[in-house]
Order: sequence, then C-alpha cells, then structure tokens
Amino acid sequence: MTEPCNIAAALPRLARQHPDQVAMRCPGARGRYEAALTYAQLDARSDAIAAGLAGRGIRRGTRAVVMVRPTPEFFLLMFALFKAGAVPVLVDPGIDKRALKQCLDEARPEAFIGIPLAMLAKALLGWAKSASVRITTGRWPLLADTTLARIEAEGAGAGPQLAATDGEDVAAILFTSGSTGVPKGVVYRHRHFVAQIAMLGEAFGIGTGGIDFPTFPPFALFDPALGLTSIIPDMDPTRPAKADPRKLHAAIERFGVTQLFGSPALMGVLAAHGEKLPTVKRVTSAGAPVPPDVVRRMLELLPADAQLWTPYGATECLPVAVIEGRELLILRARTEAGAGTCVGRPVAGNAVRIIGIDDGAIPDWNDALQVAPGQVGEITVAGPSATDTYFNRDAQTALAKIRETLPDGSTRIVHRMGDLGWFDGEGRLWFCGRKSQRVVVDAQATLCTEQVEPVFNTHPQVLRTALVGIGAKGAQTPVLVFELRPGAQAEVAEVADELRHIAEGFVHTARIERFLHHPKPFPVDIRHNAKIGREKLAAWAAAQPAGGRA
Repeated sequence: MTEPCNIAAALPRLARQHPDQVAMRCPGARGRYEAALTYAQLDARSDAIAAGLAGRGIRRGTRAVVMVRPTPEFFLLMFALFKAGAVPVLVDPGIDKRALKQCLDEARPEAFIGIPLAMLAKALLGWAKSASVRITTGRWPLLADTTLARIEAEGAGAGPQLAATDGEDVAAILFTSGSTGVPKGVVYRHRHFVAQIAMLGEAFGIGTGGIDFPTFPPFALFDPALGLTSIIPDMDPTRPAKADPRKLHAAIERFGVTQLFGSPALMGVLAAHGEKLPTVKRVTSAGAPVPPDVVRRMLELLPADAQLWTPYGATECLPVAVIEGRELLILRARTEAGAGTCVGRPVAGNAVRIIGIDDGAIPDWNDALQVAPGQVGEITVAGPSATDTYFNRDAQTALAKIRETLPDGSTRIVHRMGDLGWFDGEGRLWFCGRKSQRVVVDAQATLCTEQVEPVFNTHPQVLRTALVGIGAKGAQTPVLVFELRPGAQAEVAEVADELRHIAEGFVHTARIERFLHHPKPFPVDIRHNAKIGREKLAAWAAAQPAGGRA
C-alpha cells in the first residue's frame, strides 16, 4: 500500500521497524533529559492526540496556531496535526509582538493550541479571535476549552490516524522571520515537506541511526522521516547567541551527538567556547552567512573527517545551494575583495537562474529575463521544495512568484529569492545581499551589502559594518556604518580614515565617502545575530549631521 504524501507517513513505518529506538529526548526540568519518546510511543501517542483533536473538530484542512515550547508535547502535537491533515500555523515567538498579532489575524485560525502564557496573551492582546477551539498544554483549562492531556485521553485506543493527504494538500503555514519586513505566511504543501526531506538527505548524505542536535526545534520534525534520534538542546531557540555552551557540550557528549544544526549565532557560541566536538561528524548552519573565522574555528574543533555545511535558502525554498566549510575558506580572499559570499552549487533538482534586478511583479517567465553570465542579478529558484504562495498576501505573492510554462505544456512556480547574486565560471552561486537593501547611487553604480561589507570587515578594530543608502533609490548617498570591537584601542576618527583608505582600493567601494561610527551594538535579528537591521541603521545615519565625519 502506498504511503500518503505526508511528513508523518514515515513514523508508523519506523515504529514497526524500530519500536524501541529513541525518537527524541527533551531537556525537561533543569536539563536532566528525563523526557524521552521512542518511535512506538511517538506514533501511538500522536495517533491518540489526532483522534482526540478530530473529536473537537480539528480535522483535515483545519488551521491551528501552535505556540508550544520544544517539549515532548510540541512534537506529539505537530505529528498529530500532520496525521490529521490539519494545518499547523507556526509564528516565531521572537518577532515583534505587534507583527505577531498581525500574523495570527492573517492566518484566520480555527484553533489555538498553546502553553498557559500563550493562552493568557491571546486573551489579553486579542490574538487569533477567529479561533473557536482553544487547547492548552497546561494542567488546567484556564482560558481554554480543554487540555492537551484530556485530548490525548479522549483519543486513546483509536488506532492509526494517518489521513490520506496528497501532495497538493496544505501541510502548514510557516511565517518568515520578518527581518526585512512584516513576516509573511508561507504555504507549505505536503509535497514541499517530502521534497525537503529527500533533498536534505541526499545533499548531506544523511543515513539512518544518527543522533541529531537540532538547535532550531522545527527542524527536529524532519528527523523521524530520516531515521534519526533528536536531542533537543537546553536553550532558548529564539536567542541562540545567549545559549550556554557548557549545557550544549554536556548533551552532545552524553548522547554521542553525530550531527547538529544551528544558526550562525549558535556556531559563534560554540566556536568561542573552544571545546572539541569529537563525536560530531556533520554540522549545518543556515539563516545568514557564517563568518569565515567562525567556520575556521569550528573546523578546528571537529574531527578531521567531519563536514561543516552552510546551506543557502529561505523559508519559501530550502535547500537551494550548499557549500562545505573548507571550500568556503579557500574562497575567503575573493569575498574580502568584494565578490560576495559563495553559497556553493545548486542542490540537485533545483533550477537556479539569475534575472535582471526589478522591483516590480513578473507574472510569466521568459528566458530573456536572465542576465549575462557573471552579472549580478536577482536569484530565482524553481524546484520541488519551492513554495508557490503566501497565505492571504496576494500582492506579496505576485512580487515573489513567476509562472513558467515548460516545453511539455505543464507549469511550475519560479520563486524570486529577493537576494542578489551571480554565478562564477565553475557553477558556484555567490550571494551579494538583499535586493531591498542595495544602494543605487546612479545609473552606473549599484552597491550590494555583501560585496561591500566584507571588504571593510577585515579591519582589525572593526567588529562589523553595514552599507546603507540615504535618499531616494537612483540618487542615494552610500554610507558605511561601523561598529568597533569591544576594547578597541584606536580612535574613531583614525579608524574612519583607515576605512576610507581601504575604500579607495576597490572600484565598487570608491564611491563611499561617508563613514559613521555607531556608538551602540548594531540592531540585529536575535534569532541569527547576523542579520543586521540595516533599515534602522539607514534611518539613524540619515539623522546624523549632513557634513559629519565619524
């Protein structure tokens, strides 16, 4: 019998084949990891919850907001919703609270499932008023209709609950991070999740039986389908830069972790801690470019045969391309000379093409949209994991999607990444920065953040820089804002003069005349600690005296 196209479809099979294998361990109280679920338990208990949810009207197609911490309840609930064919709605709790309310209202959920604090916030702040079913993971149904424990009890003994979903059924709505605007709800169909699992497994050579350490909990949902055991880290996933490396190392050593996933900020924490990771054979880091020094240090801490991958992609399409850390370091000099950041070669199955820079909508694909080889343009992707729409955001969908008619008459969606880049002669893709953050000086000069900032980040006293533009696009004044390293000895004016001298050495940076020292740490996306808030820095720079120097 053919399995339904569903991310949860592998769970019953693995429960039959390896019933006693631990599917996941969660830290629990004081990080003791007393909470563990075998494949058999995860399968049976998620069946019971799915049946209980059906009794409350949460069935195939029902949109349900999930605001639950990465505990066993979160994973049981998510697999139950997938089995039921319901549509979990996930919004990153780290985003601005006003944007959070907008996201929840846009999703028009019919159910709201959350921890007690989330239920309180829903009541006080008016979140998701459309949700008629309210379920809490707490012990008592305060501000809710019932508890998740009662739901599970009501469905106990109901047997297998896997809905006969197909690839076109909506599987989830995942909101983007919103680091460059209001978050958008990405519509994931079951075929997108299934494709992601296959592409990730093939791209990184993931085999069954490994021990994964996913520091971004939603990625743990892929582990059962890949035959892995998940060890959920004892940390706040919304603030990876604040993670305690001692706790992370204790879990990695105790359970013999063989692979881990983390943001650049998490990689920075482990690299700075400096303790070896002898059991780890594979590391992947995504969300933003990983600083070369962090890549180098992490490779020093890993076994000689381990690999460090930095996949490129977005919520709307992942993975797009991958590069291993050693190749990235070989290309570091080109990055620091203004080439951009190499993100590797496209993953098998993806058609990655570069089109001319255009801020408007492009309804239909035409090969004439593509730029000449080696030219910078917008990165586009067509492939099995490329999503095709945003929920309730028709205008944003029109700006991000192009419909392409193939030679056989079928059609597919081409996703516009909103990133600028180019291909080199060896088929490697180079990331140059966000399209919305480019600085257009005039018809002859467009500056890209990721081609400019690495040139100046080589200064020993500079922690990081940000290219911003003041004025209207087409006539912008390029400004380089810089943040000094803690304890930097040089005078600000001296550093600014040295940065001006560096700028004169490259054609594409010579147009920068203003260099402003930002006296406070840059505003960053706390989930990555690498996505700089350039829009905020541009507003700050515009408010500085017009003729002012550093």
